[in-house]
Amino acid sequence: MMRTATLRLKQDYLRLAKEPIPYVCTIPVPDNILEWHYVVIGTPDTPYQGGFYHGKLVFPQEFPFKPPSIYMSTPNGRFKTNTRLCLSISDFHPETWNPTWSAGPILLGLQSFMCENTPTLGSVESSDHEKRLLAEQSIEFNLRDRQFCELFPKLAEECRDILKNRETERRQLEALVPPAIASGVNQQRILHIINKK
Repeated sequence: MMRTATLRLKQDYLRLAKEPIPYVCTIPVPDNILEWHYVVIGTPDTPYQGGFYHGKLVFPQEFPFKPPSIYMSTPNGRFKTNTRLCLSISDFHPETWNPTWSAGPILLGLQSFMCENTPTLGSVESSDHEKRLLAEQSIEFNLRDRQFCELFPKLAEECRDILKNRETERRQLEALVPPAIASGVNQQRILHIINKK
């Protein structure tokens, strides 16, 4: 069975390398083809826009005849972190699993579930405002995540660039606000607006 899983997952990875899913990056752990890490990049016009959401798929040795476990590592406002997610495409629902599904449709399904509000085991309730805050915070969170930085060095570099740009914009905006005006409560409000950028 392990041989079948290995061959299938290698094919899936090659297919995804040729035809990547928009807003999703994925890579198997170098010494374990059964563990894949992914990053869902928050899509435009959603509360997740600008966020980077790291997680993993853990495939059973019986794949594709049994579904994977799905985890999310980055706080996101939709799913609990580091908890098996109960989705129709995960090992929580083997009765709905289809062996013809590959890693690509699993990741597309996860991306779709993320944008829904349907309650499920492993989901959390949060407002769009909270999701936007978590999207903003995801960049620093992931840069503290060793696996994220090792497996996705280009995304890690992109995150560092975003942080540098935010800091540059913050300094420029602070320089535009005269100290006499930016006092007390007004200063706090101005800094809050600056830090949201």
